[in-house]
Amino acid sequence: MSDFTVISRIRSVRFALRGIRWMLLTQHNAWIHAAATLVAVSAGAIFRIDAHEWLVIVLAIMAVWTAEALNTAFEALCDVASPDFHPSVERAKDVAAGAVLISAIGSVLVAVLIFGPRVAALM
Repeated sequence: MSDFTVISRIRSVRFALRGIRWMLLTQHNAWIHAAATLVAVSAGAIFRIDAHEWLVIVLAIMAVWTAEALNTAFEALCDVASPDFHPSVERAKDVAAGAVLISAIGSVLVAVLIFGPRVAALM
């Protein structure tokens, strides 16, 4: 194991940012998550939600982005490990995609609970 250095930490951050950039450039679902993130943050600013509500919104956004990043990494590894179709790899990819769906549904529920009453009050 190498020693801890500031340079190595900076390098690690660069690698992580490179991975995020690749995900944003290549994964269509990441574009949907980016749009949803912008909508949620904009709605939070427009409705002036409180600190506790921001906490829940940020955690929901983080959950979706984390699930998407892990799913993307997992799919890339599966494609290398098994370039040809294999039912077990298909199943594993489906489960990983399911994790993204679970977090996205949870985030939509958070948005409905926080923003729903505010939107309803406008009508």
